[in-house]
Amino acid sequence: TIYDNRVYDSKGTAHPEVEIQFGPNIKDWPKMTALTDDLIIKVVSEIHDPVTTTDELIPSGETSSFRSNPLGLAEFTLSRKDPAYVGRAKAVRALEETREAGGCPCSGDTELSDEIKAVIEDIKKAFPDMDAKKTAVGSTIYAVKPGDGSAREQAASCQKVLGGWANIAKGYATKRYRSNLINWGMLPFLIPAGDLPFKNGDFLFFPGIRKAVEEKADVIKGYTVDGDTLKEFEVTLGELTDDEREIILKGCLINYNRK
Repeated sequence: TIYDNRVYDSKGTAHPEVEIQFGPNIKDWPKMTALTDDLIIKVVSEIHDPVTTTDELIPSGETSSFRSNPLGLAEFTLSRKDPAYVGRAKAVRALEETREAGGCPCSGDTELSDEIKAVIEDIKKAFPDMDAKKTAVGSTIYAVKPGDGSAREQAASCQKVLGGWANIAKGYATKRYRSNLINWGMLPFLIPAGDLPFKNGDFLFFPGIRKAVEEKADVIKGYTVDGDTLKEFEVTLGELTDDEREIILKGCLINYNRK
């Protein structure tokens, strides 16, 4: 496995003495951070089809030449279903990049900087101990039942490299797609049937999300940030093994396997 410009063997041991020669369209995976204590995610796509296939999440065919270029391939994510998704996700990713560089996500100069500033201020009214510099900001998609079809892991990895932290669904079409979400450090949220407590474009806040994963909480409380009001709703994570929980906590399977 190649990660962080180093070669790792099957046991996760790095071999810095091995020189890596990359072709022009072979790119390394971007670094992925561990799950933070609290989490802010923005809904950047809302799909109400009964089932969403992996081919709709990341199309095959014309994308094959980008299989070794994670960010290049991610540009095609949901291109047949929601062409605006990539731009929305990348705008949110820029907020997280500002945070990871040591700043508040609201201190950037992107279009979303003012919006996230207002969101953080509204959250802190109810959760004054929330530290914006230590709270990851990412994106999520809602789909009724995503992941039907092939076991293509890029259906999940492309969301991750664009800053995805979760999927929210009524159910998952295949166990493999759900496993791929977990292996890429994404929360496989399940939400009860009925009207959604959020819409595309809303920011959601999950206080204590790391603790909830660690302690195997049956129900997780989230909040839709609606003006200066936080509207509570509940999600679950379904069954998770101890290893799967650790993978999510560490940010992805690559981080889990690193020594």
